[in-house]
Amino acid sequence: VRPLREVDVLVVPGFELRPGTDLDAPLARLAPEIAAIRARAAAGTALVSLCVGAFLLAEAGLLDGRRATTSWLHAGELARRHPEADVRPEHLVVTDRGVTTTAAFSAMYDFALDLVRRHNGAGVARTTARVALVDDARTSQTPYADPRLLPQPGREFSHRVMRRLDQDLAERYDLGALADAFRVSTRTLLRRFAEETGRSPLAHLQASRVRRARHLLETTDRTVAAVAAAVGYQDPGTFAALFARHTGHRPSAYRAAFRRPVRGPGPAADADLP
Repeated sequence: VRPLREVDVLVVPGFELRPGTDLDAPLARLAPEIAAIRARAAAGTALVSLCVGAFLLAEAGLLDGRRATTSWLHAGELARRHPEADVRPEHLVVTDRGVTTTAAFSAMYDFALDLVRRHNGAGVARTTARVALVDDARTSQTPYADPRLLPQPGREFSHRVMRRLDQDLAERYDLGALADAFRVSTRTLLRRFAEETGRSPLAHLQASRVRRARHLLETTDRTVAAVAAAVGYQDPGTFAALFARHTGHRPSAYRAAFRRPVRGPGPAADADLP
């Protein structure tokens, strides 16, 4: 590795990483880069990591005791590998005492806008976003997260429970009936599901309902009340509160931010919907 030249801000890019990958080997190969990052930090250089570049900062010991983020897809691994770091998987950009970490690679634009905002004010940042065609209103990576993309080894029982719950999201949640379907007690069902997933069947069902509602809000013209009913909620207010808790947006605001064009009028637009 060539010596780093003097810079005001050192930006650390990500590297190829798939969920479930053994990180020891790639990080060992990047040991010279990690040492260079550590040296620049000791010299007082401001540091910024993009996406999984946060792992390099963490290996250099620079996230110990600091708040940090990375792509939601790898945030769990970062937290497990570096418990001294305070990993915030919902955040797009986190700056803590001269060290900035960002979410997935597109969050570099959020960082750039944040940098412009801090140095030149909100007005200039807003104008920059308009010229660059960048969304300056997003504040969280939570709406983009999809737990189905995360590796889930050794979870056969919970997978079967999840599949049953996901078969009909509009069906009323009945813990007793669910336990009977798997021939276990409710206590055993809750214990085994929590051991494998770290949460309850109801929490999974709520997350699945929100994920389906996101799709309907993005791709159809259904009213919020109709979307709520389609995923098991007769009270739109209860649904809206749950949706906001999971995504950081009320349903109508989410639709305005993430709406995709509907292809064709009427029923054809919902042809892929049950």
